[in-house]
Amino acid sequence: MITRRLRVLWPVAATAALLLAPAACAAVPPAPPPEVPAGDPARGARLIDSYGCGSCHTVPGIKGADGLVGPPLTKFGKRSYIAGELVNSGPNLQQWVRNPQAVEPGTAMPDIGVTATDAQDIAAYLFTLD
Repeated sequence: MITRRLRVLWPVAATAALLLAPAACAAVPPAPPPEVPAGDPARGARLIDSYGCGSCHTVPGIKGADGLVGPPLTKFGKRSYIAGELVNSGPNLQQWVRNPQAVEPGTAMPDIGVTATDAQDIAAYLFTLD
């Protein structure tokens, strides 16, 4: 009797497993980019939203991030410079995000109190934009 049930249920279980497999793959978070190996891009995307970066910048992948005050951050990972001042690298981007006024006094980008960990994750997300 048990063997008969297994023969009947096996195709159902196998079909369910195949249907759920793509969903499980999609749940895997993106790997950190090489420029910020300890960063969490998914968390960085949430932080960009919570810090309100989209009120000044257009940021791909962030709902409502369509600001026009600062430059659009599209293809950020392919850029050569940050704010025309710093070579585009993980450490430089984190420095800029944390304290833009120290890099370029008088810039329109405000110091908004971004923590070191938050800057790392924000940078990780921005470097995925290429």
